[in-house]
Amino acid sequence: MKSILKILISIIIIFILVCASGILYLSQGLKEGSEVKVNGVRISDLNDGIYNGKYNAGRWSNQLSVTVKDHKIIEINIVDDVTFVKSGVSDELFSKVIEAQNTEVDVVSQATVTSKAYLKSIEKALND
Repeated sequence: MKSILKILISIIIIFILVCASGILYLSQGLKEGSEVKVNGVRISDLNDGIYNGKYNAGRWSNQLSVTVKDHKIIEINIVDDVTFVKSGVSDELFSKVIEAQNTEVDVVSQATVTSKAYLKSIEKALND
């Protein structure tokens, strides 16, 4: 009976450690990511073409391609996505950017850090 209790306690401790590690991993970088400054872009200076931008920030690292035609952003595609993809975030955000023709748009609700990570990739593609 004592050995079963020891095994059960060991399993509970391991479970708690795994959960705590997962929470730590998921929350790591949230504060810094939410404070990332996104600068605007100047589309009027760009020639037609496909511009690639990459943002490196742990699980929010991503790479995008931005298609410009007639000094307008016409398409944004994901080349390498963030680690945890939330359905609809990229579509909503990219629509905002294409409509505004700029990266100075509101982030997607409940996806602030992911939105800013995508916006930084777009900014880097068009400003670098």
